[in-house]
Amino acid sequence: MCGIIGVVTSGIPANQLIYDGLTMLQHRGQDAAGIATYNGGRIFLRKSNGLVRDVFQTHHMMNLPGTMGVGHVRYPTAGAESNAEAQPFYVNSPYGITLAHNGNLTNADTIKQELFEDDLRHINTGSDSEVILNVFAHELQRLGKLSVDASDIFEAIKRVHERCSGAYGVIVMIANVGLVAFRDPHGIRPICYGTRQVKNGPEFMVASESVAIDTSGFEFVRDIAPGEAVFISQNGDVEFQQCVKAKRYTPCIFEYVYFARPDSIIDGISVHKARMRMGEAIVKKIAKEWVGRDIDVVIPVPDTARTAAMEIANGLNVKYREGFIKNRYIPRTFLMPGQALRKKSVKQKLNAIELEFKGRNVLIVDDSIVRGTTSGQIIQMARDAGAKKVYFASAAPPVRYPNVYGIDMPNSAELIAHGRDVDEIGMLIGADDLIYQDIGDLVDAVGHHKNAPTTFEQSCFTGDYVTGDVSEEYLSSVSVLRSDEAKSTREASGDNF
Repeated sequence: MCGIIGVVTSGIPANQLIYDGLTMLQHRGQDAAGIATYNGGRIFLRKSNGLVRDVFQTHHMMNLPGTMGVGHVRYPTAGAESNAEAQPFYVNSPYGITLAHNGNLTNADTIKQELFEDDLRHINTGSDSEVILNVFAHELQRLGKLSVDASDIFEAIKRVHERCSGAYGVIVMIANVGLVAFRDPHGIRPICYGTRQVKNGPEFMVASESVAIDTSGFEFVRDIAPGEAVFISQNGDVEFQQCVKAKRYTPCIFEYVYFARPDSIIDGISVHKARMRMGEAIVKKIAKEWVGRDIDVVIPVPDTARTAAMEIANGLNVKYREGFIKNRYIPRTFLMPGQALRKKSVKQKLNAIELEFKGRNVLIVDDSIVRGTTSGQIIQMARDAGAKKVYFASAAPPVRYPNVYGIDMPNSAELIAHGRDVDEIGMLIGADDLIYQDIGDLVDAVGHHKNAPTTFEQSCFTGDYVTGDVSEEYLSSVSVLRSDEAKSTREASGDNF
């Protein structure tokens, strides 16, 4: 999962707007960051591993001139852990094209071969984002024009959709032309559009989440629809086009469970309200299945689970307390590559407040349980702080299958719920009892709004991959790259593709 942003201004430098927007999207990726801008016939680029605040110093920002640019924050998916994988990516032919991408292609290997053998293009990294960039560049080059307009760009995007399968939100900057953003036909990965009117004219922003638009002083207009593209010229002309017929509208449900900020609205759905309804659904399930449970206090695992935990406490009519203090200078554990690093970071990231646990029966609420390592350590923290009993609630259903659409969930063998029932999972993480959200209740919680999608990409819970091209062979190949053993080997050898 990554965060992307693109800006076209009416005269002011774009670099600060992109920087500020990336800080609002930092939760989507803490591994690397990059900004590319266009000015006076040249593209200027700065990217490196690290947080936004560390990658960009004052002298870097001064070297990013121009009124148009794109930015990216990355969290590493399979194999993408080196500095060379940092985005945006750039090719000089044709025109000078820079791309930022969020998602994952499921046919990247096939396209790489086509690009090399048929299109005579070389891929220099293991990133499928570079694959998309080269497909787009090749389709523009095929037109054989000295310059291109909106219709040419939309035609190239149609060909990208024909060749590429998977999940993708993409922002592309074309030198001396403009900015274009487009989304996969299923709408799996999010991207939205906003604008504002200033003295010199209109200004535009496209981003992964509406929070980047709102906090930058732009007005959120709408999400880009599945298969749709928006072109924004340097002069401020805007054109939308449906480049490919939308398929089954299935945005990723894990955005609402974990990744997105609660103050974002994605596909017409308030992330905050969706998480409130997740908590309400858990209350109803507890009332049915946990009759007589003696819960004294509800405590969330910060930060994503807070909203659901508050609703659970209200519904159960018990105290809500902040029992864990979070070190905000430690990156999100789920995004960290390598099990050893994750294990170490949990202790550094969270510390229990003893007086909230001592002598109490505690219900700990988390957004989800993936490997179970973090959950087990948190439960042990609660016991060490003096809790009598520790119950555990997951606002999401059991994660039993890997995600192949841009979330670096491990292979099935490393998922604690794969092949196990709830009692076995509860025993492994050390809970006195464990309750999960039901998948139907999660879908109802997220798709509650009358104008919201009613179906979602939920493969990590169900094993149903909406693009229809995910075979066991493909899952096996991804599993090899994503295993903690493979990551540890790459880290030890310095082999980062």
